[in-house]
Amino acid sequence: MQARKFSCRKRFLTVDTLGLVLRVLVTAANVGEREGGKQVLQRLKQSNKQVSRLTTIWVDGGFDGEPFMQWVMNFCRWIVQVVLRPEETKGFVLLKKRWVVERTFGWLMGCRRLVRDYELLPETSETFIYLAMIRIMVRQLA
Repeated sequence: MQARKFSCRKRFLTVDTLGLVLRVLVTAANVGEREGGKQVLQRLKQSNKQVSRLTTIWVDGGFDGEPFMQWVMNFCRWIVQVVLRPEETKGFVLLKKRWVVERTFGWLMGCRRLVRDYELLPETSETFIYLAMIRIMVRQLA
């Protein structure tokens, strides 16, 4: 899970290990990572059948913190694992678990409508992300 800030909104994505979108949440930019993470994980938990085998959530450093981890363990019954860049390294470092989410954001940026924030409602932005992901999955099947 990772949050990405665009013009005046943040996009929170939960993806599986293949990079396919499970749940999306688009919020105002002033919503913090942990609060947005809670909201998107609540949505993910409500789709019980799709995530029945889910046990571990990999997150980046923005979601680090004991209260967030306790909330996820108590509410969702999942384990949170924070994936951080090694401190002794400088510059770009490929982190395989976080790269899955970054790759998904890259795929979505191939859709012109998602590059800029044209939509007035966050729900419309979420819908266009789901539509873009459907298009990406169909192309991969072909």
